[in-house]
Amino acid sequence: MNSIPKIGFVSLGCPKNTFDSERILTQLRAEGYLIVPTYKDADLVVVNTCGFIDTAVEESLDAIGEALRENGKVLVTGCLGARENVIMDAHPQVLAVTGPHAAEEVMRHVHAHLAKPHDPFADLVPPGGLKLTPRHYAYLKISEGCNHRCTFCIIPSLRGDLVSRPIGDVLVEAEALVKAGVKELLVISQDTSAYGVDVKYRPGFHQGRPVKTRMLELVQELSKLGIWVRLHYVYPYPSVDDVLPLMAEGKVLPYLDIPFQHASPRILKAMKRPGNIENTLRRIEKWREICPDIVIRSTFITGFPGETEDDFGELIHFLQDARLDRVGAFPYSAVEGAAANDLPDPVDEDLKHDRLARFMDVQADISQEKLKARRGTEMTVLIDEADGRRAVGRTYADAPEIDGVVHIAQGAGIREGDFVKVKITRSDDYDLWGKPL
Repeated sequence: MNSIPKIGFVSLGCPKNTFDSERILTQLRAEGYLIVPTYKDADLVVVNTCGFIDTAVEESLDAIGEALRENGKVLVTGCLGARENVIMDAHPQVLAVTGPHAAEEVMRHVHAHLAKPHDPFADLVPPGGLKLTPRHYAYLKISEGCNHRCTFCIIPSLRGDLVSRPIGDVLVEAEALVKAGVKELLVISQDTSAYGVDVKYRPGFHQGRPVKTRMLELVQELSKLGIWVRLHYVYPYPSVDDVLPLMAEGKVLPYLDIPFQHASPRILKAMKRPGNIENTLRRIEKWREICPDIVIRSTFITGFPGETEDDFGELIHFLQDARLDRVGAFPYSAVEGAAANDLPDPVDEDLKHDRLARFMDVQADISQEKLKARRGTEMTVLIDEADGRRAVGRTYADAPEIDGVVHIAQGAGIREGDFVKVKITRSDDYDLWGKPL
């Protein structure tokens, strides 16, 4: 009797890539392939790549090279796969290359190089599919691609224009995840606010009811599941305001991930991003009036081509005025194919990183002050790690892997996936400490 074919899998990049990897892994397992954790045990390796910035390209090429050295039979998919020449120039030995969100094409290549073991059996796959995240949280991707043409970004050339998933499919998947034990859904896309724009918000159907393909209706339906729902990659359209009452009512987490990217109108114009910063500040103030507990996360770029010290000063002033809760920042990276590479007056690499350090110093002080205000309060924490003595979890203010955590010293009896009431006793720049109540 032939042994069951075994697949190794390497997943790189952002949560959208993680979601794509989970789709491929679920199909592999449904068809009877075994997923193994080591190169030596695998008959073939799939590498799902990232190609957004130069460091991600390097990491992806290194991962492909390692898989070839350690195993020899490698299929490549993901964002870097859209630039097949880059992969083939570096690693001509790979068996095949596909672009992103190409699960069916990946499966065809797998079948060509490693015969399908048998017909699918549903009982090989858990109800929510195979996940790379812990059992208690999962990413829910609602669309693919993006209609924006930000000059620093090559996502549209890698993943195409916006294509919204049918709302009925999204909601069925969300329900399956909840049945499988998921307690937090992280809604992801390239542009969550634009969900349904491509189909003109055409109604879909769920449980026999028409439901409009739009962010507001999607969030309203997800809020009925009785779990944490967290919104990521929200572009600051006016429609975002419609979701705030749901947050104020406790139906979804009062957490918005909105990548503002900069605050200088001149730089935002060069980026092809919304440039009315005074309006942005007024909207943030309004959101906090509607929902005082709201946590706002954002990302920014320092050293964008043409950024002067005055432009950077405007960014710092915005940070001090907006007092955002969670912030990530990156020095500008000249990604191959990005329109911004052709802009004049590139910023020196050392100056990019100097501005990044100064920016993060300001944000660290803001974050420290905000977290200090949490001391003495009681907060609900979702546990991510527990060893019987200590535990680590997150509040509603913290998304996994990118935000802070809560350290719990007296963790006896606490298990991963539990919701625990915790009294906050200590804080630093980004994390909290507490004891269970």
